[in-house]
Amino acid sequence: MEAGRTARSPVAATIDASPVTPEPLSPELARVAAEPYYQPVGDEAALFEAAYRKRLPVLLKGPTGCGKTRFVEYMAWKLQRPLVTVACHDDLTTADLVGRYLIVGEQTVWMDGPLTAAVRAGAICYLDEIVEARKDTTVVIHPLTDSRRVLAVDKRGERVPAPDDFMLVISYNPGYQSVLKEIKPSTRQRFVALEFGYPAAELEAQIVASEGGVDPDLARKLVKLGELTRNLKGQGLDEGASTRLLVHAAQLVSAGRTPVEAATAAVARALTDDPDMTGTLDDLVRAVF
Repeated sequence: MEAGRTARSPVAATIDASPVTPEPLSPELARVAAEPYYQPVGDEAALFEAAYRKRLPVLLKGPTGCGKTRFVEYMAWKLQRPLVTVACHDDLTTADLVGRYLIVGEQTVWMDGPLTAAVRAGAICYLDEIVEARKDTTVVIHPLTDSRRVLAVDKRGERVPAPDDFMLVISYNPGYQSVLKEIKPSTRQRFVALEFGYPAAELEAQIVASEGGVDPDLARKLVKLGELTRNLKGQGLDEGASTRLLVHAAQLVSAGRTPVEAATAAVARALTDDPDMTGTLDDLVRAVF
């Protein structure tokens, strides 16, 4: 029993705050109210929906900032399901996911974690960057990803069956995999895998223009800069500029900064601290703009 701990949790979930009662707390989850902007690049939406209908868990893999999280938000809106997002990290414990006992006044009450709350409510639970979580933590999801579809809450001696509407989604960036951080085959082979990459140039320019609030010509130049930085992956950069960074640069321009200022701050300085590589990126920015 983990008495005396506060309700602060390192995970982020779209959970409404509810009054504390002696009963197990499983707050009502919020839905994605407005349609998120998302431009499909293939048949990923249809595949995701098919997996949802057949109660199959989904693994999203792709580079940082390529739209995985936005895609999950879009699908939660489209399927009209609540969404719980958990940002995985090294200190994520099973209790953070499943729940813990808390002392409230003179009573000890159980607080569901985001995963348990999502299962009870038939929500979509999105574990972002699953490889960052501890291996002993991720094992808890295994019974949810096979024919059992059940979550074991050991501290309460409870088995929570997942309703048909519940869906588990995980993501990771293969570019950051190492011997110490990779998805075990016993976990990977439980999921339907959807691979994400950066969109084709014209489509990415449409996204940057729409999300950043800039004209198409400037958006195309930002995408060109992004492509040039991606060509440097493995040659001084771990990753090139993501679509997210290009949108950030566009938003700075729409706020009144020059393209050079915006691209330097949102792209060149965001990608590296190495002086030589910073100089190379600055040269690319000046060449494009």
